[in-house]
Amino acid sequence: MFLKQFYLESLGHASYLVGSEETGEALVLDVRRDVDIYFEAARHQGMRIRYACDTHQHNDYVTGICELPPRGEVQLLAGARAALNYPVRPMDDGARLRLGEVELEFMHTPGHTPEHISLLLTDHSRGNEPAALFSGGALLVGDLARPDLLGGAEETRRNASHFCETLQRRILTLPDFVEVYPTHVAGSLCGGNIGSRLSTTVGYERRMNRLLADLNDREGFVEQCLDLKNLPAVPPYWPRMRRMNTEGPPALPVLADPPPLAVERFEAMRRDGAVVLDCRSPEAFSAHVPGALNAGLGTSFPTWAGSVLPYDAPVLLVLEQPGDLWEVCWHLLRIGHDLPQGWLAGGMLAWRTAGMPLDVLPQWTIWQLQGAREQQGNLLVLDVRQPAEWAAARIPGALHLTGAELTRRADELPQDRPIAVICGSGYRSSVAASVLQRRGHREVFNVLGGMTGWQAEGLPVEGPR
Repeated sequence: MFLKQFYLESLGHASYLVGSEETGEALVLDVRRDVDIYFEAARHQGMRIRYACDTHQHNDYVTGICELPPRGEVQLLAGARAALNYPVRPMDDGARLRLGEVELEFMHTPGHTPEHISLLLTDHSRGNEPAALFSGGALLVGDLARPDLLGGAEETRRNASHFCETLQRRILTLPDFVEVYPTHVAGSLCGGNIGSRLSTTVGYERRMNRLLADLNDREGFVEQCLDLKNLPAVPPYWPRMRRMNTEGPPALPVLADPPPLAVERFEAMRRDGAVVLDCRSPEAFSAHVPGALNAGLGTSFPTWAGSVLPYDAPVLLVLEQPGDLWEVCWHLLRIGHDLPQGWLAGGMLAWRTAGMPLDVLPQWTIWQLQGAREQQGNLLVLDVRQPAEWAAARIPGALHLTGAELTRRADELPQDRPIAVICGSGYRSSVAASVLQRRGHREVFNVLGGMTGWQAEGLPVEGPR
């Protein structure tokens, strides 16, 4: 048997290639959109991809499953309860797929989503006991995938009740030695406390996962799932991802290089309505193209770019260096955006030397923030961290509005008060501050060092609520 995990840190996503050394057949599970990596891995092993499957219709990224059939004779599989608008072979609960010595049993494991499946693997070259569980979101490292993504409180309650049954009757009846390979791993917002390891075992989770402590108390488990204060805010683009994955994402065209644009052409397109996404660090963004949004290229880039970029407008890029272009492009393609229309040739140096206008985002240290709080009675401190971070410690008098909510609720913030935006370090706050500037707020300040620096210096905080 051959098994390879592919980890995308930026999305907290793991996908898998499982193959038979006897027959050379392989299956791809929970497919990311840039599918060349699977074909390269299969080719290296002398294997051919024959099947592909997603454990559920994901909210956090665009599946690449529809990219596979045009590349070869790949049959797409799905759980029988998945209502998909593209051709698949439905697999009922208990159905089995045999690839030589590898046998995969399809298990309906609702909870994270109603149609969710897990795949139980047996390697018959080693014995007839199950060896691994591809759990999707049914069991994570130290966590469970959230059940609240598809509706209100009643649907969440229903999903949580199904989750309890899934765990009791399906997952935790497996032997302790069964390895668990989840789809949502470290970095994913589909859980509130996912561990840093990329796999686990049923036995380890049975003993150490706090969410499994008392499944016999179903109501208690459901109430625990309904307590959302420890979960990250849901990014605003996630519902669109699930719709795309249900419909079947459009096939990617031939991906031509977005062109470098001279300053004059870049400015003309900006004035015609293109949105400028500045992919530089918060410190570099202190001087930027007017109206630009900031999401620094790094592990959090796709989440925050997806949270602030409008879906229906062309995008122009400002890059730290030209070599960043395709990393940015693939991040955007994985969250359902088209390729950018181009990027600023020569970067901000070319923009400045051409005498073009600049917007400035002042960067404050934590001590400057503290001084301003003492001197400016009308200063608003806006905290854009996640709910659990806010609940643990916050600046007295600060207003909390998660970065995920900001584009929807920015107009609630007063335009006649200076606003200092703070997060954990200065990254998310720079994203949020760029949104406020674009919405017309003129006195906006980004706090570098964030609450990490604030607390390290012993400045005043309010404690848990």
